Amino acid sequence: MRILVTGNMGYIGPGVVRQLRASHPTAFLQGFDTGYFAPCLTTSRVLPECRLDAQHFGDVREFPDELLQGVTAIVYLAAISNDPMGNAYESVTLDINYKAAIELAKKAKKAGVSSFVFASSCSVYGYAEDGARTENSPLDPLTAYARSKVFAERDLKPLASPDFRISCLRFATACGMSDRLRLDLVVNDFVASAIAAKKITILSDGTPWRPLIHVRDMARAIDWAVTRPASNGGEFLIVNTGTDSWNYQVKDLAQAVASLTPGIEVSINKAALPDKRSYKVDFSLFRKLAPDHQPRVDLTETIRELKSGLEEMNFHDADFRKSQLMRLNTLAKLRANQLLTEDLRWSFAA
Repeated sequence: MRILVTGNMGYIGPGVVRQLRASHPTAFLQGFDTGYFAPCLTTSRVLPECRLDAQHFGDVREFPDELLQGVTAIVYLAAISNDPMGNAYESVTLDINYKAAIELAKKAKKAGVSSFVFASSCSVYGYAEDGARTENSPLDPLTAYARSKVFAERDLKPLASPDFRISCLRFATACGMSDRLRLDLVVNDFVASAIAAKKITILSDGTPWRPLIHVRDMARAIDWAVTRPASNGGEFLIVNTGTDSWNYQVKDLAQAVASLTPGIEVSINKAALPDKRSYKVDFSLFRKLAPDHQPRVDLTETIRELKSGLEEMNFHDADFRKSQLMRLNTLAKLRANQLLTEDLRWSFAA
């Protein structure tokens, strides 16, 4: 088996590589990444890519066909990966998250790849206060990031066939410790705020709903999707990926962090306008299709792990939202140093 992971040098990738290596010890694992966030290592004691048989650097918008030779499965993690980055680089978000994914899927099918796993997102549901969203619920993508996922799912569907299984995993919001930690995620942000500022400030009124999933459980779901047979979900599958018990209101997440970090003040902006991003998600289909790959990490363990990891980093930056632990700041610094062009291609002009 040969497995290719695009975007493996981000927040989720190290855990995916670790999981795939453990599950498929004899497989040939290769990564493909542009390297924007390669230097953003946090607590890793070894370079995560050492678990790969090969690491390739390049832009997924110009993926080299020769790397597909003999590949069995592709995991498409490559993405401009959150709303702030999507808003700042809307056309690039569509190019990388959507158009490049479709082009790679077409090449993969032609090359004989049998499984294509696309990391989608529950953000496609946008605003939904009338019950938990199922895979058949109406979509309401409110951001460039969410729209890119909707478009990719739509155009991947006609490519599926008996010899080319496509799995679109609509992940809940990621959280948890990683070898390349991000703090621009709600739970991670709250834990960092608690440690560095002794205060958690919620800019909304705290009522929006968010489904969550730990990055290790995301990796386990991807592992399942890589090898699932077409008899389990079909040639083309869209599935909400997470667990019903991890649907939380933002204010409850803050209180959970505060309860495990004594002396923390939680501030809620009760006068804030309603947050347009609010949705609960039904994960029953994933529970049915992947009973042996259900999420295992709970919120308490996630918070404690983040707290421990940040303390190991000697983290105490109360102004961390201006740091390189926020992905948009990393891109901005590369742009300021003239290392990236306006459309986020390497220039190395400096």
